[in-house]
Amino acid sequence: MATGVLVTALLAAPAQAQSRTDSSPSPEAPIGTVARTVGDAHFEPGPCPKTPEPIEALKEARCGTLTVPENRATPSGKTIKLGVAIVPAKADTPKPDPIVWLAGGPGDDAVGEAKMAIDGGLNRDRDVIFMGQRGTYSAGPALLCPNVDEFNARVGLAFDAPSTGRLHVDATKACRDKLAGTGADLSAYNDTESAADYADLRTALGVEQWNVFGISYGTDLALIYMRLHPEGLRSAGIDGILPPSKAGSAVAWTSFRQGTDGLFKACADQPACNKRYPNLSATFTKLVSDLEAKPVTTTVTVPGSDKPVKVVLDGGALVTWLATATHVAEGVPRSLDELANGNPQRIAQQWAGWRTNPKGIGVTSHGLANGVFCSEWTPYESQDAAIQGGQEAYPSFPRSVQAQAPQLPFLHEDCDVWKVPPAAPSIRDVTRSDIPTLALSGTFDAQTAADNGPYVARTLSNAKVVTVPYEPHVVFATSKCAQEIAVSFFDNPAAPKTECLKSLKAPKFEIGPSR
Repeated sequence: MATGVLVTALLAAPAQAQSRTDSSPSPEAPIGTVARTVGDAHFEPGPCPKTPEPIEALKEARCGTLTVPENRATPSGKTIKLGVAIVPAKADTPKPDPIVWLAGGPGDDAVGEAKMAIDGGLNRDRDVIFMGQRGTYSAGPALLCPNVDEFNARVGLAFDAPSTGRLHVDATKACRDKLAGTGADLSAYNDTESAADYADLRTALGVEQWNVFGISYGTDLALIYMRLHPEGLRSAGIDGILPPSKAGSAVAWTSFRQGTDGLFKACADQPACNKRYPNLSATFTKLVSDLEAKPVTTTVTVPGSDKPVKVVLDGGALVTWLATATHVAEGVPRSLDELANGNPQRIAQQWAGWRTNPKGIGVTSHGLANGVFCSEWTPYESQDAAIQGGQEAYPSFPRSVQAQAPQLPFLHEDCDVWKVPPAAPSIRDVTRSDIPTLALSGTFDAQTAADNGPYVARTLSNAKVVTVPYEPHVVFATSKCAQEIAVSFFDNPAAPKTECLKSLKAPKFEIGPSR
């Protein structure tokens, strides 16, 4: 449930740090400059993970690889390598407790998100550690499936038609067969193993105490990490919160409803927007039903190409478009109004541009994503329960739309062919902890609802819940105020500075020409 194309690649760039192999470093040795083995884990300084596009923040990074067992149930079996990059603090005297970044997804690579973290000032006083999660782009092996990405770019197919579902499952099965054929143990790519990887990274780097900051799916991993490996954890920030106890299709529907209602209300609260686009929620709901009954087909061009792209917009496509379009909220009312009045071009062009972006091909770890979905989500949420989530959120939607949660189409069907065993039921436990926690959300978040902040805080005795108005999924990526709050929290977890919230204003929505 990532916010965009957040990706990384193979280990290649020259290391910036001096390599040391002594097992007892001097206290002043910077983090990531010393080789160390602790238990079954080994950190080795070396080349930095390479990204598809250069990331300025990584030029000064200290880098290397963490080697861990692929499956800790068989520690004498295969090992995997995880790319690590440590961006130094800007301060001359960094605080001793770094921040480790947990990426979105599942399937995104943390190293590829370094620009977001550093642009947000996260390394003001502390080193920030990025490790590609197992199976992701900078890991060895990287469990990538370009064929699935290419299928998802086929915007000329009806989004939620049964025929599309069959092709979707065929692509997933081909992905699984390819990855299994490499000898990868697909059952080992999950949150339990990933949390253990981060626990091993802390000890292998010789870090006594650190902080975690997770975004989107990374909040799910952060909460599991807090529960399974609380030792050495000073504080945790979670932004765009996905509680492990609720992860699945039903919560995707409730989140979508809450985030889009927030956007529609903001339009209704602005006289100009409300006058030009009254009853926006009703307009959207009617469009979904109308398009599902009679999809609209059009042709657009997308940035970087003059080639015409055929686009089919049905009800399911419109739902998933809107989940992402909350990131460009200013244009949503105008786009929906134009579609309702026979002009699908704005929405079709955005939909095609996002789905066909070549930067999204071959960068997501479907091996990790399906490992999480199919062992931790679908075994504990039946297909009937998933559909019920759609029915409760939008009773008037056609059943074919209700059956495919926003951004999670054909999830159960995919998991039927992925064939990994379910995780232990405890994977769905709530996290109970007194670790200081910052729970950040945005009121326009249509992917992980703002209500998830208070929900997780019920069992986190030292949680600070902060909801940033008018912001979409992952507020740290878009809000200077959220960035200031996060940095101040790591400086003083007991009292993050939230004064900037008072000055935030709703976006000025686009007003199209009168008809």
